[in-house]
Order: sequence, then structure tokens, then C-alpha cells
Amino acid sequence: MKNKQTFLTKGSFALLLFVILGYVVKFHPNYLKDFDSLIQITLRGDLPHTLTFFFSSVTSLINTPVIMIWVAVLAGFFLYKKWWSEAILLIGNLALTGLLVAFLKNIYQHSRPAIQHLVEEGGFSFPSGHALASTLIFGTLLIIVSQRIKSVQTKRILQSLMIVMIFIIMTSRVYLGVHYPTDVLGSFLLGLGILHVEFPYYDKLRFQWRFKGKQK
Repeated sequence: MKNKQTFLTKGSFALLLFVILGYVVKFHPNYLKDFDSLIQITLRGDLPHTLTFFFSSVTSLINTPVIMIWVAVLAGFFLYKKWWSEAILLIGNLALTGLLVAFLKNIYQHSRPAIQHLVEEGGFSFPSGHALASTLIFGTLLIIVSQRIKSVQTKRILQSLMIVMIFIIMTSRVYLGVHYPTDVLGSFLLGLGILHVEFPYYDKLRFQWRFKGKQK
């Protein structure tokens, strides 16, 4: 119960920060201009070709058709292994990402940065769909790796990879000019909050199903 309350408290705090940031984005966007501009200028520099190619390639992993394919493959593997709760969490968070992004972008209707876009993107800017998807999906995989991988060294390598991927995707969206830093920050806070709120319920369900022999 204590651990559950800790996760819920941390999750609620992250979600509260998202709401506060969203309020500023919606009603006082000028307050964020200096912060966003400083990071954009520092990160983008003179847009070296090597970085442009790297970030364009990495961000494509989260494009809707691509992420649906590799998440489906992973979910299929989990189902094959009879990891039912893990498959539900992974597929559920991908679906949740799509619903939240469509809903929230329509609420905030925040225009994309008026700078050179290095990839094509339409629609509104806040929150970043790619950043939210990477936070929720790689965050989900981070949880699964922590529970399923027995080798400490392998576990640490995979955990580090998941964390690095989240931040590379977030960075790529700013570098490519299609999002403000506050867009990806908002998505990270939202994703982090959701994962913390979900975890105690997922973990309880996983324990119950394993205890009853419903899953491995």
C-alpha cells in the first residue's frame, strides 16, 4: 500500500506539472519564448548534415505506421511467452498515446515553431506525439525489462538503452524544428505521470495472474 501511494503521489505530481505547463502554453505562451528559443538555437546550431540524418532516422521509429509494426511484433512475442499483462500494458499505452495526442492537441491548438522544419509535420504542436509515444512505450519496456530480465548486466544495458531512446526522440523533435522544447517536456511529464499511476495496478494484476497460473 505504501509503495502504491508513493507511485500515485509521484504520478500525480508529474501530471500536475503537465497541467500547469499546458495552462501557460495555452494562455501565456510568451512566457516560454525565451526558454524555447535558447534551447532551439543551442541545439540546432548550423544544422550539420550528420545530425540531421541521425535525428531524422531515429524519429522515424516513432512514426505511426512504423511504431505500430514493431509494437505489434513485441506484443506478439509477449503473447507467445504468455506474458498477458505485459502485452496489455504495451498495446494499451500505444492506444492511449493516440487518443491523448488527438484530444490534447485539439484543446491546446498550439502552432508549430516558425522555423525551418527538417521533416514534414502537420497539425498542432503541444504536446508532442512522438515524445509521448517514446516515453510511454519505452517506459513500458523499461518496466518489463526490470521485471523479466534476470541478468543484472543485461538488465542495466537494456534499461539504459530505453532511457537514452526516450531522450534522443525528444531531442530529435526539437532539432528537426517541428516542436518547441516545452512540447516535448510536456509530453515527458504526461507520460511519466501516466506510467507512475498505471504501475501499481499493472503490477498487482500481473502478480495475481501469475499466482493463479493464468500467465507466466
